[in-house]
Amino acid sequence: MPQTRFQFNRQLVLHFIETAQPYFFPTESRDTTETTKVKYITKNTWIFLGLIAVLVPTVVSLAFFLTIGLTLLANSIFPDFFSDVAGGLVESVNGFLKSSLPYIALISIIISGVIFVSQKSNVGAKWKQWSLLGLLLFLSLVVNGLNVILSYTFRFIDTALNQKNADTFWQFIIIYGLVLVAAIPIIVIYRYTRLKLGLMWREWLTEHFLNKYFNHRAYYELDSNAINTEVDNPDQRITQDIKSFTTVTLDFLLDVLDSVLTLLSFSAILYTLSKELTGGLVVYAIFGTAVALIVGSRLVSINYNQLRLEANFRYGMVRVRDNAESIAFYRGEGLERKQVTDRLIEAIKNFDLLIIWQSILNLFQRGYNYFTRLIPYMIIAPLYLQGELDFGAIAQANVAFFQVLGALSLITNQIQGITEFAASINRLGEFYESLNPLSFKKEKTQTKFIHTQNSSDVALENVTLQPPNSDRILIEDVSLNVRNHNNLLIMGASGTGKSSLLRAIAGLWDSGDGIIYRPEAEEILFLPQKPYMILGTLRDQLLYPNTENNITDEQLSKVLKIVNLPDLAERFRGFEAEENWENVLSLGEQQRVAFARILITKPRYAILDEATSALDVKNEERLYQELSHMGTTYISVGHRPTLTQYHQQLLEIFDGGDWELKAIEN
Repeated sequence: MPQTRFQFNRQLVLHFIETAQPYFFPTESRDTTETTKVKYITKNTWIFLGLIAVLVPTVVSLAFFLTIGLTLLANSIFPDFFSDVAGGLVESVNGFLKSSLPYIALISIIISGVIFVSQKSNVGAKWKQWSLLGLLLFLSLVVNGLNVILSYTFRFIDTALNQKNADTFWQFIIIYGLVLVAAIPIIVIYRYTRLKLGLMWREWLTEHFLNKYFNHRAYYELDSNAINTEVDNPDQRITQDIKSFTTVTLDFLLDVLDSVLTLLSFSAILYTLSKELTGGLVVYAIFGTAVALIVGSRLVSINYNQLRLEANFRYGMVRVRDNAESIAFYRGEGLERKQVTDRLIEAIKNFDLLIIWQSILNLFQRGYNYFTRLIPYMIIAPLYLQGELDFGAIAQANVAFFQVLGALSLITNQIQGITEFAASINRLGEFYESLNPLSFKKEKTQTKFIHTQNSSDVALENVTLQPPNSDRILIEDVSLNVRNHNNLLIMGASGTGKSSLLRAIAGLWDSGDGIIYRPEAEEILFLPQKPYMILGTLRDQLLYPNTENNITDEQLSKVLKIVNLPDLAERFRGFEAEENWENVLSLGEQQRVAFARILITKPRYAILDEATSALDVKNEERLYQELSHMGTTYISVGHRPTLTQYHQQLLEIFDGGDWELKAIEN
């Protein structure tokens, strides 16, 4: 099991910024040097944080105006009620109106508008996420304000009960009910907005990673060549890790914001009740946070490994499903079960270590939380018994204490989720870096590469081919030219590099030396021995990879007749039928469907890697003759001697990199 080195460090922060910030503000620099990249990210991150800092006072200012407006409106509608119950609130609002606060709030809104307009090029296309973020900040502020109102309401209710004052008691019960009626829809809207923003973020981030994953054939580099062995299971990183990242990031950041607002709101209440209680609480929370971070640093690496091992186990099961028939033919159930079981055991062992550390953390958290229940009573009760506080102050102090403690103990109580979050950040950060095309070059050991240049014909000039990350030479210093109607056949013993040469022509392998000339990728179609059957309709199968082509059913039927599959559409009730084509079609039928793609696409070049191996000689002859008639030049890999009659030159490859090129007389 590889030892992960990830902790709460600068690399973690950089990974987080590169993954999270682009949804709200760009981070990518055109300059690819590491130093410039870091400077660009740092600069834009400070701008982004500045915009967040500007957004907060703007939201507070809007909440300020809304509070004043609603208070004055309610006072005008229920003047008697407010004079009896909330006269102090009306006086405070009138005092605010006479002060400079309204002007400060208005200036804050104007300045923030100017700043956001100045960053229009960066945030203009992202107005939805910024609007939802601003709404979330506003709703969070409202929810905290309602919590403060409820704390005072409970204080007055308890005091009225202690004094047996029925009128005051029922008045504040009514207030409590009204606050609940207002609070419930606000809280529901707040939760919905959080989920909606998280869903939008996940959609954007997934598409962002998918674009990078499919660009420059990154999916092939990461899967086939095993260049970067640390980047395992890209499928899990795109599906599960992104979902977890967007959900947890939004929840955690909003929880932090909520904790700050709670801290500001209830610390003032707590401080007016007891300075000693406030000071002791801060010290206690700092102690809990420090211990949690120490334990959490160990949990990061364990959670990171758990994500990797769970993904390996799932991949093992998927691999069995995808290769079920081959395993059944070989009767390889025993070996496959052992391999899958070994992966399960590795995941179980790591999870066993995980629950040990989680238990240690839970032991501390339980003691930390239980002990805090005594502190408010130990400090507030003597003040009440001495007559310095009313009875309701005990309940309010208790509520304020736990609100502030919860805010200060966010890391202590959420450290387990934070460590899982940190592991997810690192996995996505690694994956993001690995999707940079330059990383493919950086990880390779060889210093020379095969260069590809555009040309009207396919040609090789002094090409030496090696497997990725290997010094073995498959073909050495080969030169040839495949001009129009000068079709090439490649033959040789198994393992000499025939298919590897096709990979080099396709641009999949560039390990070695020399130059490969070839037309644009759109003018070449590659057919492997085992055709790729996509998920979709029969029409999609025939049109792949250009499924947007507008081809009539009559034209498709004509092509199927040419490849000797005249009844295929009728068998599956038309071209819109969807089946598991890999299972319902034989290998020979699949190869003929692949040939149909050539007849529909009509590329200048077709490259065939034993593409007729499952066909009889007559069907093979029929397909090659059709290729010749339509004017497509082709390069074939095969073993059958009958293939020579359809080609004009033969490249025979031998062990050790030797080769021989000769003309074929037909």
